Amino acid sequence: MVHQDNVLRAITDDGAFRVIAADTTATVRGALAAQKPEALELVRTFADLLTGAILVRESMAPDNRLQAILQGDDPRSRMIADTHPDGATRGLVQLPASTKTMPLGERGLLQVARTLHNGQLHQGVVEVPHGTPTISSAFMAYMQESEQVVTVMAVGCHLAAGEVVAAGGYMVQLLPEVAEGPLMVMTERLKDFEDIVPLLARGAASPEALLAETLYGMPHTKVGDRTVRFGCHCSPERLAGSLASLPRADIESLMEGGKTLEIQCDYCRKNYEFTIDQLRNLIEPAN
Repeated sequence: MVHQDNVLRAITDDGAFRVIAADTTATVRGALAAQKPEALELVRTFADLLTGAILVRESMAPDNRLQAILQGDDPRSRMIADTHPDGATRGLVQLPASTKTMPLGERGLLQVARTLHNGQLHQGVVEVPHGTPTISSAFMAYMQESEQVVTVMAVGCHLAAGEVVAAGGYMVQLLPEVAEGPLMVMTERLKDFEDIVPLLARGAASPEALLAETLYGMPHTKVGDRTVRFGCHCSPERLAGSLASLPRADIESLMEGGKTLEIQCDYCRKNYEFTIDQLRNLIEPAN
């Protein structure tokens, strides 16, 4: 049976909290299969970035695209999570040659860019907290500093024998015009779930289970249930459009030798081919 990821959204009936919980297991597996990071710590970081990006999109831009870019202590090291409103999410790992790790504790940065309804971008950049350089803490810093939304968040990935068994997380937000006192109470009850990997390890971190745990005893209403998946929006048409934007001289250089141009999508590793005639048409459109 194919595993299907989903995201649940709920609001407490008193209007104090919004809770979003996600199962991202299959999505993470697909992105990891395409990128193939080797170090287990890199696998966990990449998995958590994907889950965190999905949660933030569902919170701030459910009907728009969101990208989260994580830069390591070495500015040449970065990861990208790219999540779309149709549920398709992909990721990219870029490391210098011969580098297999991506430390975050000293100069790590998280940049989040989300599309607004008018087509413009909202962007924010925060430092990865030095004392606790986790993806959860970085996203919470972003939500507080860039979105001005008080948020508690935890994401995690359970691995066994180097393989992803389960991935997911939750986000709890204090809704506007509600005093921060209720959040202090909620924060206290969430201390048992700051690290959700143990829940993932024992199969107790489905979105339904996370909602039940975080909102235990609090009347609430589910307001959304969406599927998410690993998916890429690359296509021959998109790549042709990108090639067409190159200077004429660059396209002509690609035609040298008369061989078919082969291009691989960095995100999903799908291969595309462009013949000499197709390349020629980019600079000599048919009449």
